[in-house]
Amino acid sequence: MLLTITCTPPEGAAWPATDLGFLLHKNPDRVQAFEQSYGTAHVMYSEATAARCTAALLLEVDPIRLVRGRSRSTPDFSLGQYVNDRPYAASSLLSVALGAVFRTALHGRCDQRPGLAQTALPLRIALPAVPCKGGPEAAERIFAPLGWTVIAEPLPLDPAFPEWGDSHYVRLELTGTIRLADALAHLYVLLPVLDGAKHYWLAADEVDKLIRAGAGWLAEHPERSWITRRYLARRQSLVRTALARLAEVDDVEAEELDAVEEGVDGADEPAENGAAVATEIAVESPASTEAAPVADSEERAPSLAVMRRAAVLAALREVGAHRVLDLGCGEGALLRELLVDKAFTEVVGVDVSMRALNITKRRLRLDRMPERVAQRLTLLQGALTYTDARLRGYDAAVLMEVVEHIDEPRLGALESSVFGSAAPGSVVVTTPNAEHNVVYETLPAGKFRHSDHRFEWTRAEFADWGSRVAERYGYTVRLVPVGVEHPEFGPPTQLALFTKAATDSSTRGAA
Repeated sequence: MLLTITCTPPEGAAWPATDLGFLLHKNPDRVQAFEQSYGTAHVMYSEATAARCTAALLLEVDPIRLVRGRSRSTPDFSLGQYVNDRPYAASSLLSVALGAVFRTALHGRCDQRPGLAQTALPLRIALPAVPCKGGPEAAERIFAPLGWTVIAEPLPLDPAFPEWGDSHYVRLELTGTIRLADALAHLYVLLPVLDGAKHYWLAADEVDKLIRAGAGWLAEHPERSWITRRYLARRQSLVRTALARLAEVDDVEAEELDAVEEGVDGADEPAENGAAVATEIAVESPASTEAAPVADSEERAPSLAVMRRAAVLAALREVGAHRVLDLGCGEGALLRELLVDKAFTEVVGVDVSMRALNITKRRLRLDRMPERVAQRLTLLQGALTYTDARLRGYDAAVLMEVVEHIDEPRLGALESSVFGSAAPGSVVVTTPNAEHNVVYETLPAGKFRHSDHRFEWTRAEFADWGSRVAERYGYTVRLVPVGVEHPEFGPPTQLALFTKAATDSSTRGAA
């Protein structure tokens, strides 16, 4: 199998194309060989001039060494010993070789050219045969959001018989202006993802490899869930761990990242950390057909998403709420937990996105939910910056990680709609603490936790906003930290519990 990396500096560049050799730590004047457990990786340069330089990684796979010692529980064991595409198509074998041969470049280190190692370079990457069972569209879907221009041409099953159609292999060409370390990281993660299989048994440290190689891009990738699941071969214990760690960086719900992949996994996973969802919601845990290589014996601390929902539920129970609005409910992570607790007799989810509401229906299996549970749930489409008579008279409303998605000039309309028009007995608001962002090593300075955030408040700014809203609309407010607090920068999430004055309590529970 073959991978070529071509660098063509722009006109007038202060560095020659042959500096690619310094970045890859491979001399263009030599052909080098690196032994792997399954064959030999060769590095050579087909051209090396100041204007253009092309490095090639050629992987020769020894089929005998590939199957020697292979576990019978490894995928494709029975037929794979006799017929497989591993010597010819770019797969996890090439990914592992790339990580071993270009390890220093993958980490972005180059003592001879440190500035160039951090510079986006004009690159073209070519792979003549890549397994891509999702077709060219799958390659486009995962590489294009990373800044690549993608050419993925399907290869015919047999050129002599065009009527047989195309195979599930593509010729892949990527062009873009990207740091070399980032380009290698994209290939390291995404080649096995396109293939959908790995040649080795997965261990628990595979999650660390994914998080390390995906630093700075995976958490924000629109296909992060699909990428994570396929990279980890759908090992649910590993997938849950990886998605929870990505959620910490991106500050999104871990369940949102772990969306159902139709036709593959068959059902949603149980609630995080192995907690079973109440049986009356009829969320079943699929029977695993794969034995995990390492038991999950060590307890993992709950993710921020889990702690946030727990704090919201505690606030709702504290005020004795029974009829609850989840405003900006997204894909239903909080709704699921509200339905588990029978104390919440009526639960209403509201979101402006019809797509999110449809995903909520699927995730909660609304069509299979017991009638007594379904009767407690209502899903409504609506914009929170407009008054809606349907939302009046409820015990409590929740705005969980919602306000930061509203343009600041529109916050007044949100406040009027929720606190003025709907006027529930209590309102629970959570939002990121901007001061805590420096704790996240992979979050660039000055960046918000999510690309859709319009702002992020400090603790003082949130307290000021809460006191102004409470005074204007007749509430009292109490601030609660959520998550593990940093001694200097405070908690990752901040919660405000607004409670209506006692004189207005007679309106609570009215239809």
